[in-house]
Amino acid sequence: MLSKTAADVSRAVPKKNRAGSSPLAIVEQLARRISAWRCPVEMTVEQLGLVASLYWLVFANRAFFDRVLQGANDQAGWLFGASLAVIVLALHFILLLLVLNRWTARPLLALLVVISAVASFYVEHLGAYIDVPMINNVLATNVSEARELLSWAVIAHLMLYAGVPLLFLSRVRIVRKPLLQSAARRSVSLVAAVSFMLLAAFVSFKPLAGVMRNHKELRHMVTPSNWIWATGSALLHSPHVDHRARVAVATDARQGSVASTLGRPRLLVLVVGETARAANWGLNGYPRATTPELARLVVINFRDVTACGTSTEVSLPCMFSLVGRRQYDETRIRHSESLLHVVARAGVKVGWLDNQSGCKGVCDGLLSQSASAVAGDTCKGDCLDDVLVAALSRKFEAVGDGTHLVVLHMIGEHGPAYFRRYPSSFERFAPACAEDDLWRCNREAVVNAYDNAMAYTDHVLADMIRRLSQRTDQIDAALLYVSDHGESLGEKGLFLHGVPYRIAPDEQLKVPMVMWMSPGFAQGSGVDPECLAARALRPASHDNIPHTVLGLLDVQTKDYVQDLDVTARCRHAPNSRPLVGTAPPAGATS
Repeated sequence: MLSKTAADVSRAVPKKNRAGSSPLAIVEQLARRISAWRCPVEMTVEQLGLVASLYWLVFANRAFFDRVLQGANDQAGWLFGASLAVIVLALHFILLLLVLNRWTARPLLALLVVISAVASFYVEHLGAYIDVPMINNVLATNVSEARELLSWAVIAHLMLYAGVPLLFLSRVRIVRKPLLQSAARRSVSLVAAVSFMLLAAFVSFKPLAGVMRNHKELRHMVTPSNWIWATGSALLHSPHVDHRARVAVATDARQGSVASTLGRPRLLVLVVGETARAANWGLNGYPRATTPELARLVVINFRDVTACGTSTEVSLPCMFSLVGRRQYDETRIRHSESLLHVVARAGVKVGWLDNQSGCKGVCDGLLSQSASAVAGDTCKGDCLDDVLVAALSRKFEAVGDGTHLVVLHMIGEHGPAYFRRYPSSFERFAPACAEDDLWRCNREAVVNAYDNAMAYTDHVLADMIRRLSQRTDQIDAALLYVSDHGESLGEKGLFLHGVPYRIAPDEQLKVPMVMWMSPGFAQGSGVDPECLAARALRPASHDNIPHTVLGLLDVQTKDYVQDLDVTARCRHAPNSRPLVGTAPPAGATS
């Protein structure tokens, strides 16, 4: 009577414990869960589009809402935020409804998810604005630059913010509907989305209008519509796709009499820096010794110089254009001849030596070479800028009679891997950030690495000047250095460069500029160095570069603007050439 059967004991044990004690039961449970996971989630195309739009709203636009709602803590602010959320959601939902169907939904959404995850990373971590110039920069990026930007932090972000949605997308089975029913659902969804968007805009019309009017740049932070629109626009107007012949400018260009009367070769070396900002330039008063070698030479430093863009893709064509920023028209600039074509037409021997990602079209059809190839250097990846010094020395051997212009395009302080831009012997400021991921270093280490790179630029420029000085008995030479744009090093939460021009901070717009002339070049050009040093204390810009080069090379054309030549008012007879051209429009830098 006191004993129990095995069945009684089995019934007395809780089911959960029995299952947990049986390996077979555990395997069966695991199999059921795997089977449940493999069971697809059934959704219509419209439902899938709405889910994707919601996902981007929540996980891809945090930086955008942080900026828009900065300081908003009252009821009106939160109402505006809610209205803006509805607008962003509806906008992306409408875009998806226009392109998705049961055949395109899965591959197209997979592509959008991956690219949007990458875009959101740079918007959140670097404060990037995804606009047309930024996409042009991406399209023009070489392998080494891309490798530095695709860091482990990007990969981790991608695995989370693209991997999870892709895993969900792999489980979705799109429900097929009859054609008429599907068209009706799509139409209703479109009407509903447009209606909600208009209603949200009406509810918060005043603050929305203020943001659209005063902070237009914020639209470049809304992901994925930012990169979709920018990519479409960039490809539509890409100079790499448009093969129209460049419009000739300054067709009357000719050389004056200076070169023929001097009887010695004349050489102007124009060094285009990369990502050097005026704030960290020692000659401008920066407390650190980032330009000690130039400080020991007789150079003329221009203290207040403004770039015509915040990226190489914009600045390089602009600074070599006779139009420039004062009458900025990107289409006109990209499809017109550059300063180099003008001086070559006048008989100046022109060459471009590159240690970067190319000349962005300004040297098309002219002699252009890799500096490492000319120098015979076999460096792997990005070469240090000392290859430009070696390449310039090789160029001396080819300098014959007449006037020569050699453009040297530096890698300079190109980020984010500043530590790769200088040899270890130039690590003067420590600790220096040795990461491609700037956000893994504190700001002090980032600035240290950047300043080390700038000190190396100083060394390279000083070495060039010393080598030119050693040949003053053979060549009348001059060197003009100017950076293409500046760089943000964490100020206002921004890193790198590429902020839209109208809102760009001075860190990205103000650049260093230095000029050196041999006594023979200065005398032959009729330039008074003391007068030019006084001129260097006044503001200048990239708009001054082409007209200054025309003046120094004695190239005469009606398109030359005297007031934009920083040397024009410092020339004296008899070596100064006739000043041809008209005054610049109001507001131009002189």
